[in-house]
Amino acid sequence: MSTLTRLVNQSHVSGFFLKPDEYRTPEPSRRFYTSLNNVMHRLLYRISGRKPLSGSFVRQTPPSASQYNGRIADIFFGIQETVVEKWLHYLPVYDHLFAPYVGTNVAMLEIGVWNGGSLDMWRRFFGPDAILFGVDINPQCARFDGKSASVRIGSQDDPKFLSGVVKEMGKLDIVLDDGSHVASHQRASFEALFPLLSEGGLYIIEDLHTAYYPHMEGGWRRAGSGIEFLKDKIDDMHRHYVEPGRNNSESLPPIESIQFFDSIAVVRKRRQLPREFVITPMSPDRTADPRSP
Repeated sequence: MSTLTRLVNQSHVSGFFLKPDEYRTPEPSRRFYTSLNNVMHRLLYRISGRKPLSGSFVRQTPPSASQYNGRIADIFFGIQETVVEKWLHYLPVYDHLFAPYVGTNVAMLEIGVWNGGSLDMWRRFFGPDAILFGVDINPQCARFDGKSASVRIGSQDDPKFLSGVVKEMGKLDIVLDDGSHVASHQRASFEALFPLLSEGGLYIIEDLHTAYYPHMEGGWRRAGSGIEFLKDKIDDMHRHYVEPGRNNSESLPPIESIQFFDSIAVVRKRRQLPREFVITPMSPDRTADPRSP
């Protein structure tokens, strides 16, 4: 194994410069080192010719592709004009989640545009009536504006920018965070956009395996990572069982469900009613559980 390959493999697991404990630095310093770490990480992959964040990316169609069927798979494998990079095990998840929106005027915001291929895929999947927007911090992505979707340039951790985009969209039914994958950015986007989601809307965070990478502000059970952030939301959903005063629609978080797939999490928004345990059949004189002796 060459020295370069060993460096790439090490950066993939533990970060290039920093060890997990070294992230316990003041916020400004941590941001600087995280940015430096990301630059060096990507530079290593560029030199080595390998794709970042995984040794499993392939250009050719792998044998396992024959096991993936459905609308999104047909579109993904049929695209020739643009470049789209997706983990294959995401495809059936997309079909499961997005099938009800096909042919509607669903409003979807994708964080992370890169080469515009993903937005092209979503346009083909949802149809001409869908309201599709993409945001990216890279000014070069502006060249994709008006092709398959509208593209706006700005940072995913800028609440004012994000709210402005949603206002322009008119509504927000789906958010797909495929942006920087940096934990603090994921949290900032969620806190800014989840309150703006429509009732029943979906908030999706992709590539959550990065929550275990130190150079993405992650690590095994590291507080604040994308995974741990969502675990906290699960606790929030159940807090009223230990704090009864929170069992009301004003205090219960507007989260109907949180689904986890491999590297994907889906949070569905819906206003919650107070939790009430009911015994049936109900009658005025019933005072005890009918299963009682």
